[in-house]
Parts: sequence; C-alpha cells; structure tokens
Amino acid sequence: MSSASQNSPVLETARRAREAAAVLAPLPRTARDGALLAMADALEARTAEIVEANGRDVEKARAAGTAESIIDRLTLTPERVAAIAADVRHVVGLPDPVGEVVRGSTLPNGLELRQIRVPLGVVGIIYEARPNVTVDAAALCLKSGNAVLLRGSSSAYASNTALVAVLRDAVVEAGLPADAVQLVPGESRDSVTELMTARGLVDVLIPRGGASLIKTVVEGSTVPVIETGTGNCHVYVDRAADLDTAVEILINAKAQRPSVCNAAETVLVHRDIADEFLPRALKALADAGVTVHGDKAWQAASDEVVPATDEDWATEYLSYDIAAAVVPDLDAAVAHIRRWTSGHTEAVVTRDTAAARRFVSLVDSTAVMVNASTRFTDGGQFGFGAEIGISTQKLHARGPMGLPELTSTKYVVTGDGHIRD
Repeated sequence: MSSASQNSPVLETARRAREAAAVLAPLPRTARDGALLAMADALEARTAEIVEANGRDVEKARAAGTAESIIDRLTLTPERVAAIAADVRHVVGLPDPVGEVVRGSTLPNGLELRQIRVPLGVVGIIYEARPNVTVDAAALCLKSGNAVLLRGSSSAYASNTALVAVLRDAVVEAGLPADAVQLVPGESRDSVTELMTARGLVDVLIPRGGASLIKTVVEGSTVPVIETGTGNCHVYVDRAADLDTAVEILINAKAQRPSVCNAAETVLVHRDIADEFLPRALKALADAGVTVHGDKAWQAASDEVVPATDEDWATEYLSYDIAAAVVPDLDAAVAHIRRWTSGHTEAVVTRDTAAARRFVSLVDSTAVMVNASTRFTDGGQFGFGAEIGISTQKLHARGPMGLPELTSTKYVVTGDGHIRD
C-alpha cells in the first residue's frame, strides 16, 4: 500500500475508530446505555436539522428520476425520526452481551477456564439509501461495545452527515469518544474500496442491501465479511398439507410485504394435491396482485401464468411476482431448493410430522419454518429485540444477527501459580 493511501482520510478514520474501540471495550453497561439515551434525546431535539438535510437528498433523488419506492425509504419525517429515537431507547433495554460467560469449567489441574463475550472491535457497515440504518447500526454497535464506521449510499449523504453529527455530539456529551461513531468520508466508490481493504484496522464488514452490493463487498474485501444475504425463499406445500393453511401461509409469505428479504419468491407443490391446490392458490395470488411465473403444470391451470425460466428460479423478485412449480415429492422439492436457494429461509406446510422432520433435516438454510410464514425470519420476531441484518453464511453468525452476534469471545484462564509440565 502506498504512503498516499496510508494517509487517506478513510484509513485515518479507521485508525481513530480503533482507538475509540479500545476505550469502549472495558466500559460498563451504564456508560454505553447512557450514551444511547443521549443519542435518542439528541435525535428528537435536533429533528428539524435532520429533516432539512434529508430534504436535500430527497430533492436530488426526485430530480434524478429515482423510483418513489426508493424515495420513500430515503425520506425522513419528524414522525420517522421520533420512531428512530424510540428504537434507540428500546436497544437500551436489551440484555448486554459483553462479559457474558459462554461456558466455563475448572480443569482437572485446577485452572479455572471461562469463555466470555467481548466486542468485535471496529465494525464497518456498508448500506444503501436508508438513513434509519445509520442510527440502527450505530446504536447496536455501541450497545455491544464496538466502534462503528458507517458508509451509506451517496444518495443519502446529506442525511447521514447530519445524523452522524447529532450522534457524535451526543456520545461526547455522555463522556464517550466521538470516534465511536463515524461516517466514512467520501461519496465515491474509492472510499468503499479503501474500507473493504482496511485489514488490520477494521475487524469486520457487514453489507446491507441488494445482491449487487453484497456481491461487491464479499468478492472485493480483504477485511472479514459477515454476509447478510439476499432472500430467494421457498414455500413447499406437502401432500399432507392443510390447504386452507397452505394458502394463508403462501399469501402472507409473498404478499404481506414483498420488498423484504424474508418474502417468499418460489412456491413448490406436491403433485398429489396440485389439482386441488393450484386453483385455490392462483385465485388467492391473483386477488393479492401477484403474478405467477410457473412451470407447465401451473401454466395448464391458468392462462394468466407466465412461463418460468431458470432465471425465475434464481430471482429474488422483491415484488408482486412468484415462481411456481409442481414437484413429484418432498425430496424433489428439497433438490430444487438446494439448487436455487440463497440460503435464507424455507418453509414446509404439512400435517405429516415425519415429512416435516425430513424437510428440516435436509434443507440447509439459516431458518426453516414448519407450518409458518417465511416472514418470521426477523430479529424482532425471534425475540432478539433488534438486528443488524440476517446472515446467510455459516461462520460466527447465521440468521438474524442480534447483539450477541456483534461480539466475539476470548478465554480467561485463572491459575494459582500454575506451570505446565
């Protein structure tokens, strides 16, 4: 790395975060919770400043022809800022993972062994045009004793700049280092690249956004990445399913909120019940405004079905579209899922306990639902209180990432003059 890059603003920001992380790590819960409460109060007190900055981002997005759905995610109102502040106060009440003893024992030689949770250190978050993530990520990282580097999209730069200024002032007021919360400088992709390659300064990166963003971070980082994955989620309706229940679960999984990663994108139906289930499912999906991209069996059941291709099986639609197929049996459903899934969430609907057990044992995703909607894969729904994202990898964190997943562990070994033979 050149001396110029060594002196870059991004790396200097990371160095300051590392120093702040060393201060945060030994602090008691009361200190971190006090900073969070100060952050919530400051967000409310400076709402006008935040909304004004956000208005500049929204105006720029509209001028660029940005879709209204994205503008809605970008927009901050006084009510939304109040809700964000309330979420920060909620984090204060969550259990503190730092210092928790994961396991402990006294060894035969008398040494006392404890494995305890400790902060990760410096956590980088790379995310898209959702300013609420700026506060959510800062609050969860601070609660778990980590310094955070925030790299949002350039489309929300004014909003994020204002939010981070408010948060940093509040952190200082509470007696903590301002550099516990920092916005990564720069709006170009170069700053993202520097963050992704700041190995030794940044302990872990967490990308939050669409497939393209996640792929870029995973493939281009030298810093370890916790991959928050896309959601190509499946619902399998078994031959022993209660059909009323199956229709309700399918519609909830697909249409309750189609733009999120735990929405269903494919439905698979056992051929033994296809003749009875498909007409009911097609009517319910049509009533919900969902377009079906189906195989030949689904096409034969309705002229409204769009022929499915391999691209459909692989697609995370995030829209009122769903891929659909009829399969000969449970094992064929599992084979389809294992080929096309992103590893997020799969559901089986069945009254056959043995079939449910087999599905659960064969499907290799972060969450498997039995007679329940895929929409339940969520930190809040799981009772974690909050989440930083949903990890689809298998190392360290998998599934909804609550506060414990923002920690690592270390071993503390206590002896009484012990020496090894």
